[in-house]
Amino acid sequence: MSAMDIDFYELLGVSRDADGGTIKSAYRKLAMKHHPDRNPGCSESEATFKAISVAYDCLKDPQKRAAYDRYGHQAFMQGAGGGGGPQDFGDIGDIFETIFGQAFGGGGRARPRRGADLRYDMEITLEDAFHGKSTEIAIEVSETCDTCHGSGATPGTSARTCNLCAGHGKVRAKQGFFVVERPCPNCHGRGEVITSPCRDCRGEGRVDKEQRIDVEIPPGVDTGTRIRLSGKGEAGPRGAPSGDLYIFVHLKPHPIFQREGTTLATRVPVSFTTAALGGEIELRDLAGEPVTLSVPAGLQSGRQLRQRGSGMPVLQGRGRGDLVVEIAVETPTKLSKEQKALLQQFRDTETGEECPESRGFFEKLKTAFAS
Repeated sequence: MSAMDIDFYELLGVSRDADGGTIKSAYRKLAMKHHPDRNPGCSESEATFKAISVAYDCLKDPQKRAAYDRYGHQAFMQGAGGGGGPQDFGDIGDIFETIFGQAFGGGGRARPRRGADLRYDMEITLEDAFHGKSTEIAIEVSETCDTCHGSGATPGTSARTCNLCAGHGKVRAKQGFFVVERPCPNCHGRGEVITSPCRDCRGEGRVDKEQRIDVEIPPGVDTGTRIRLSGKGEAGPRGAPSGDLYIFVHLKPHPIFQREGTTLATRVPVSFTTAALGGEIELRDLAGEPVTLSVPAGLQSGRQLRQRGSGMPVLQGRGRGDLVVEIAVETPTKLSKEQKALLQQFRDTETGEECPESRGFFEKLKTAFAS
């Protein structure tokens, strides 16, 4: 039986629509039967135990099971996943490659492993996030070796076909009723051997260099926004494709505004006379445009005023969020004699109707402690 003939569901003896409990029960029965401790020295039982363990490890995990149902064994091979985004099935993929071989369905040498992805954390101001920003960053990254052009071999020479695997990149061995394929130990799955490695890259086909990269920060980014630069990560070994560079954005605190999605918020002190009589307050948004807000008479501290369309731009979209202003009524601390006299006159004429919230509170207080 070759690896291509193995179906996880058939291996565990369950249907494709079996629930998690059924799969777990089937695995336990088979594991008890084929466990190496119960079958010492039996290579066939050992191979079967490994196979059902791999099958159960996949089918017990909803994400891995969904990938297997859709792509089959290819879901766990190196470089699989297509355009559906990164898949993190490294553990099961490694086990699969060890037990059943490195490439299902077609054989051949191992695919060149792409370079590693890189991360760069960038801190920007709220103004940069509002307007967008063009900048340049410097990072240390592995690039294709200029001397050997990524081949890993000394110029004028080339890699030769591996004698052990005849260029296939893998060797086969029979283990029980399975035919097991493993990476060739001589060429490590490449199918080729470099006899005269490049001196500059020591056969890797890549060297570390400082690279300066232009980065475009679009308007509307926020802390946690990730910008992907395709092919700007580590170069792959021996001419393999490069990985990607991911820019992670972090916003610096702003002295005036706080951000909540596309909404900008701030707290504005207002004189008690303006709060009592009404008036206007003037601000400027991040675009530098004046924003005039009407303050209705009798406005209390903590109340919010909203100016639509004066917030942050929508990332990769149209329009802007809102500007929300929280009012903080400020009590004067320095008064002239004339001002004090006017306030005293106002207090002498108070009836309690001017501040209904205060009046209601003290009436409730009297009621609560009445005997």
